[in-house]
Amino acid sequence: MNVKGAVALVTGGAQGLGLAIACRLMNESATVVVADRNAEALNTLPQGLEGVVMDVTEPEQVKAEVTGIVDRHGRVDILVNNAGVIVSEPFVNVMNPSGIMHDYGRFRDSLRINLDSVFIVTAAVVEHMVKHRTKGAIVNISSISAYGNEGQTSYSAAKAGVNAMTVTWSKELGRLGIRANAVAPGFIATESTRHALSETVLKHIQNNTPLRRLGQADEVAQAVIALVTNDFINGTVLEVNGGLTI
Repeated sequence: MNVKGAVALVTGGAQGLGLAIACRLMNESATVVVADRNAEALNTLPQGLEGVVMDVTEPEQVKAEVTGIVDRHGRVDILVNNAGVIVSEPFVNVMNPSGIMHDYGRFRDSLRINLDSVFIVTAAVVEHMVKHRTKGAIVNISSISAYGNEGQTSYSAAKAGVNAMTVTWSKELGRLGIRANAVAPGFIATESTRHALSETVLKHIQNNTPLRRLGQADEVAQAVIALVTNDFINGTVLEVNGGLTI
């Protein structure tokens, strides 16, 4: 797919990794719509990006906003499911005698934000792709945690689910000309990463990464562009982790 002239929707794109992806698509001459629930952050988007307030966990709101985007721009060619929250909580916490087990409510919330949202937004977009016979590209932002990361039961489960849906959709939608792929970043130097992990943990990660550094948001954005533009990549989870999993 040629990114130039394409219409792209990036969820969770008002800041951090999502913003880097949105800007990269815009620089490649796509029309980019950024969906985010943070209205204040949307007001500070760089010129050229269109922002819409959207809670990706609310199906009816998502359907309405996606329909509005299609009404304004005619179609959606590219969907990047980036919205999500890094959730860290040990399965067993012996330091908290009053509640030593992972809280089920927080587990469900994590899956709703990081997994359900990908299903909800993709369903809304693919419905229009099918109706308009759009040869589209879906890129889901997964994570190295999909392999199972200590202290991240819910987040790891959600990202493993994202990978499974990606492969499933690649098989179902490929025959319709809609490709589904995922990018699985390692540890990226973003505000959300530094908020979720201590400096000690981040230093340990850097020391165990062959490249001896955290990744940069634009390096993930480059991977997204690669998956969008290569029309024979389908059902792939592209790892961008500096060799951490070797």
